[in-house]
Amino acid sequence: MEEKFATLPTGRIRYFESGEGRPLLFVHGNTGSAAWYSRAMDLPGFRTIALDLPNFGGSEPLEGEVDLDRYADALAAFAAALALERPILVGHSLGGAVAISAAVRNPGLFRGLVLVDSASPSGLVTPEARHPLIEMMRTNREILAKALATVVPTLKDPAFFETLVAEAARMAAPAWIGNARALGRFDYRGRCGAFRAPVLVLWGRLDPIVTEAMARETAEAFPAARLEILEGVGHSVMAENPVLFKELVAGFAAELR
Repeated sequence: MEEKFATLPTGRIRYFESGEGRPLLFVHGNTGSAAWYSRAMDLPGFRTIALDLPNFGGSEPLEGEVDLDRYADALAAFAAALALERPILVGHSLGGAVAISAAVRNPGLFRGLVLVDSASPSGLVTPEARHPLIEMMRTNREILAKALATVVPTLKDPAFFETLVAEAARMAAPAWIGNARALGRFDYRGRCGAFRAPVLVLWGRLDPIVTEAMARETAEAFPAARLEILEGVGHSVMAENPVLFKELVAGFAAELR
């Protein structure tokens, strides 16, 4: 896996790349980075690419309002900059909403869509009363680690978990509350029919954030989607069970030949 950088009009983007073949483009979630996919990028026959969205990890921050459509615009520009030919787009959590935005507004760019414990087309509201806790996560590493542990409940690799905590702490200051508000504003209900390519929705039974009802809403929003419920997995299958994640993604990709 090789660290690289691409320069977009919005700033520099860090990404990691592995392998050769059909392109898979991985998008992380809130407080995330490309590191969340680092144990799941060795897929024979595929060129896997995981980027840090603007405001996250090693990418430069965005100026102005935090908005998921702006993240999606940067994602589409990144795919164009790398000349990716209709990659399969994989989005996790907040990154799922970003992927929905990018795919619905640019349906010809992507061969298929995998949504992993994604925010639904009706968004994900965080009550304002929880915003002080989000700010505490930004400034207190212990609180941040406890919060992240809830979204990888079956992860048993302390060193890898510490990497995820360190990457989360790099998120741009305006994005902590900004991402929560952007997820609350996100509303693609009635629009997802524009993306008619196959969609795979993955949901972990142990997910404490995204409910089964939300996962079913997501699957029902697209014309050619199916839902896979993963037993014994929480919010982040690519980190918790990368072998299972790779099997599911590779199987889905095989259907798109």
